[in-house]
Amino acid sequence: MSKTQFAEDVKEGLNSTPKRLSSKYFYDAKGDKLFQQIMQLEEYYLTRAELNIFQTQSQHLLDLFDSGGAFRIVELGAGDGMKTKVLLKYFQQKGADFSYCPVDISANVLEDLKRNILAELPHLKMEPLAGDYFKVLSELKFQNHKRNIAFFLGSNIGNFRKDLAIAFLSSIQQNLAKGDFLLIGFDLKKDPKRILSAYNDSQGVTRAFNMNLLQRINDELGGDFDLEAFDHNPIYDPMTGECRSYLIAKTPQKVHIKELNASYEFRAWEPIYMEVSKKYDLDEIADLAESTGFRVRENLFDQEQLFADSIWEVV
Repeated sequence: MSKTQFAEDVKEGLNSTPKRLSSKYFYDAKGDKLFQQIMQLEEYYLTRAELNIFQTQSQHLLDLFDSGGAFRIVELGAGDGMKTKVLLKYFQQKGADFSYCPVDISANVLEDLKRNILAELPHLKMEPLAGDYFKVLSELKFQNHKRNIAFFLGSNIGNFRKDLAIAFLSSIQQNLAKGDFLLIGFDLKKDPKRILSAYNDSQGVTRAFNMNLLQRINDELGGDFDLEAFDHNPIYDPMTGECRSYLIAKTPQKVHIKELNASYEFRAWEPIYMEVSKKYDLDEIADLAESTGFRVRENLFDQEQLFADSIWEVV
C-alpha cells in the first residue's frame, strides 16, 4: 500500500464522524510480529481452533475435494500459510492430484510464502498469483477444467460489515464455476467473556497491535500522537455478535499530521473506531451462503466447537 494511499485513508477516517482508522494498516513489519504474538496467546483461541480442524479432519477434507479428480486450492490472503500447510502436507502424502495457488496483492509476500513452503514441501505444485482476488479467480475459472477450491480462512469475513461481506462473497461466487467449493472460516458465537478476552489479552499485546497504527502515522506521515494519551477499548455485543475495537482519547487534545497539513481535535473520551470482528451462528452462516449464490455443503468444527470451517458449494 503506497504512502499516498495511507495518507488519503487516514485523512478520510479522521475527518469522519465518528473518527475511524482502517484495520488494513495494522500490518507493517512491527504489526506483523505483534499479530504473530497474538496468535500464540492463551486467550486468542481462533488460530488454534481452526488448526485443530485441519489436523483432525484432513482426510475428510481430502475425500470431499478429491471426489472430482484434479483440483486447485486457491487461497485468498494466505498470510504465512501455517494452517494451510497442514493440509498441503497431508494431501501430498496421500498422493492427491492438486496444486496450490496462494493469492495476494503483494508479489513480495508471495515470494516469501513460496520460499517458506517449498523449503518443507519441495515437490508441491505451487502457483503463487499476485493480483486482485476476483481478477485471479476469473482467469483461473477459464484456464482449464480443474475444480477450484477457494480458501478464505481465519474468520477474516468477520472483519466485513454485512453489506460488504455479501458483496465480497457474491464476487467470489461469480468468479467460481458450478461445483467449485469455498472453504470459509467463521468464529462462532459463544460465552461473551471468552470472546472479549481474545481481544483484550492480559499481556496487552492486542493493545500494542492497535496502538502501532498511531505509531505508523507518527513515523510515516509526521504525526504527533501521544500514545499514552489513548487507551484500547474493545466491546462485545452478544445481540449482533460484533466485537468492536476502539482507541479512546483520555484527555482533550490536538494531533497534527504534517503529511496531511492538518490538525485534528479530540474530546476527552472520544473514540477512534478501529475494527469489527463479527461472530456467527449456524443460521447466519447458512443465510449468508444462500444470499451470495452458495449452499452449505457441510460445517466442520474444532473439538471445543468454538470455530467452524464452512464448506460452500457454488449452485
